Amino acid sequence: MSIATTPSDLELAALISSKICHDVIGPVGAIYNGLEILDEDDNQEAQTYALNVIRNVTEQASAKLQFARFAFGAAGSAGAQIDLGTAEQISRGFIGTGKHKLIWKGIAGYAAKDRVKLLLNLVASAITALPRGGDIEVMVTGTTEQPMFVIRCRGTSARPPQYLTEFVLGTAPPELNAMTIQAYYTWRLAMTSGMQLEIMKDGADIILGAGVG
Repeated sequence: MSIATTPSDLELAALISSKICHDVIGPVGAIYNGLEILDEDDNQEAQTYALNVIRNVTEQASAKLQFARFAFGAAGSAGAQIDLGTAEQISRGFIGTGKHKLIWKGIAGYAAKDRVKLLLNLVASAITALPRGGDIEVMVTGTTEQPMFVIRCRGTSARPPQYLTEFVLGTAPPELNAMTIQAYYTWRLAMTSGMQLEIMKDGADIILGAGVG
């Protein structure tokens, strides 16, 4: 889908649904494979391996769904604000303990829901800026009423986040699909929440910034 015209609400919902399914289908498939091993192989070593796989990927799937619930869904819609501490907790679960490390600094308290959702989506974008892993340092400054987000991506081969840069700069934005929708949604959230996105290089680091324009 081209973004020459803004997608309808139904089209946007369909694309985000495809994105969420894409993210969780791998862990769910691994759980199924692990259960098959438990059913078919009586070897104790194989069963222990299968149980470890099931535990790990179940944790991954749960973290991804929790992240999607807040970053894309209507979580917290009963109120207009979301706790920044909850955003940190969700981000830590989403990033996990693999090749990326989350460093979180800044103010605490409740901020406007769309701005917290923007922050979560910027964390997801930061992962694509570090294809070989590295540190994702999140700094939340200002006030909860007018926060400023600065995310420093530090690691080998750090690069501007995939797709988001094109949307921010408006230069040949990519076609909308399940792979590009998260970057598009991040860009739309910034506009909706009255925040301006910036993507900068600082030496070998990439910095994602969002502040009230």
